[in-house]
Amino acid sequence: MMNFSDVKLIVTDIDGTLLNSKHELNSEFYDLFRQLTSRGVLFAAASGRQYYNLLKLFDNIRNDLYFIAENGSYAVYREKDIFVQAMSTAVTKELLRTIDTIPDTYTVLCGKRKAYIAHDTPSFIERLSMYYERYEIVKDLKAVEGDQFLKIAICDLKGAEQHSYPYFINKSQELQVKVSGNIWLDLSHKLANKGVALEVLQKALNISPDQTMVFGDYLNDLEMMDRGTFSYAMENAHPEVKKAARYVTTSNDHEGVIRVLRQVAEVV
Repeated sequence: MMNFSDVKLIVTDIDGTLLNSKHELNSEFYDLFRQLTSRGVLFAAASGRQYYNLLKLFDNIRNDLYFIAENGSYAVYREKDIFVQAMSTAVTKELLRTIDTIPDTYTVLCGKRKAYIAHDTPSFIERLSMYYERYEIVKDLKAVEGDQFLKIAICDLKGAEQHSYPYFINKSQELQVKVSGNIWLDLSHKLANKGVALEVLQKALNISPDQTMVFGDYLNDLEMMDRGTFSYAMENAHPEVKKAARYVTTSNDHEGVIRVLRQVAEVV
């Protein structure tokens, strides 16, 4: 068994990682969470989801959990901002104009206050509601004002990696261009990713990568793998994430995160 006695911070992705493929949380998680936090281990949820959605998902432990939302564009603890990395309005509008040329896609403009959409197609709203708690339907996304824009998410039912991603390959030097799921492509500030947000959190908590454990499954988790000595890819993870991680655990449908947390609880 590995030596987990120095672990002080556990950071986990949500979809495809902590939640199973039915988007359910293992019933044992809260018991393990309480065991570990009572012994001084801190937890962070790191997700592409909206902050307010994560608050709802973890409502009963919201005051004991650090939140890294919108793929690292926004980090919060007890309703206080730790890190905000928004895109400029000019860049946001330029990206929205490009997205308008991509057929068969839906766009989510992710503000700090709420998300904004321009379509109310039921199948899209159903998918949107899984990840965004606060949203507003507007006529023109390019006309939205009075918010900080953390991310633009493209819902591409044809497949994000094959269909939408090629439109933004040439932007990867100036932006974060992340395939965050089979049908999701995320665009954000170059300095906005889960790894950068985690580094800010580690410095604030005076916790080193050698004291950090991370779990992830998709390409928006890649940078996070470098910030924890105990880096785990799920068995169901994208090949690039498995390559970047030091260890592989079982899939999200086979208690991959829970199995490792049990081991940590035995020694911390």
